[in-house]
Amino acid sequence: MNSKVIKLILFGVASYAVLAFMLIAFYPDKPENMDWQDREEYNKVQISKLALGITRAEVLALLGAPDITEAKMQGSREIQVMFYRTQHVRADGLTTQDECTPLLFENEALVAWGEGAYQTYLSS
Repeated sequence: MNSKVIKLILFGVASYAVLAFMLIAFYPDKPENMDWQDREEYNKVQISKLALGITRAEVLALLGAPDITEAKMQGSREIQVMFYRTQHVRADGLTTQDECTPLLFENEALVAWGEGAYQTYLSS
């Protein structure tokens, strides 16, 4: 009798472990579903992997929707800056530009990111 109970408990624990592993391994975590602290860290890691010239669509697929975005036409050039939250400045419930890293796109291609990207956008 005691042996049956132990076997059932071990079977239950093993089943739980397998289920938990499968959920973690195969259920993708999307940026939209993360809390703000996890999203900040995720954005930092993913932005560090970016390369100049990748498309805006590729960035959106990787990082999800930006927290803030601005766009303008300069002649025939489409210029857009997208801001992704990467640091916490103040606890006010709002995401502001000083809490974000700007990514600058020209004609759908990433041309700059970081501190100077927004200044480049403003001066273009």
